Amino acid sequence: MPILILVMALSLTLDAAQAGAGKMYYFVDEEGRFHFTNRPSSTAYSVFAVFRNFPDKSRDDIMRVVRRMSRRHGVDPSLVAAVIEVESNFEPDAISHKGAQGLMQIMPHTGRDLGLDKPFDMEDNIEAGVKYLKMQIDRFGDKALALAAYNAGPKQVERYGGIPPFPETRQYVRKVLTIYNRLKGS
Repeated sequence: MPILILVMALSLTLDAAQAGAGKMYYFVDEEGRFHFTNRPSSTAYSVFAVFRNFPDKSRDDIMRVVRRMSRRHGVDPSLVAAVIEVESNFEPDAISHKGAQGLMQIMPHTGRDLGLDKPFDMEDNIEAGVKYLKMQIDRFGDKALALAAYNAGPKQVERYGGIPPFPETRQYVRKVLTIYNRLKGS
């Protein structure tokens, strides 16, 4: 039986790889059944296999969407690209240890508020992230504060009257702004 499971998993994995998936995920449910997917729906999934030689969404494809959504919502595409680089390193299927999903690492509850139904859909995820970033820019009127709100939440920025004293948030803001400045050529 274990060999059959492995053969089935490899078959599914190869099918997913040929379809362009970069990773295959699995989890074992409470009855001992294996579940495989290239689009994990929860943090219960673990990486089963990584495929580096198969086509996936390229950075150019992602940047085309970034430019389109940035124009649509009035946000600098270089800022959006910097956020994506820090959040997911341009990995559409990224899931953080806290459950943030996709290129712009949208938390599920924030995604629901933004109408994000498919967090691993490149276009939907980028549009939701750009909308959320635009909301923070409009709310705080400052890139650094908007980025702090994107990372730690707007209530934390308001509570502390600026960038919260969390090392993770301070480092996040520095990283994004460094990449942003590099992309802008300044």
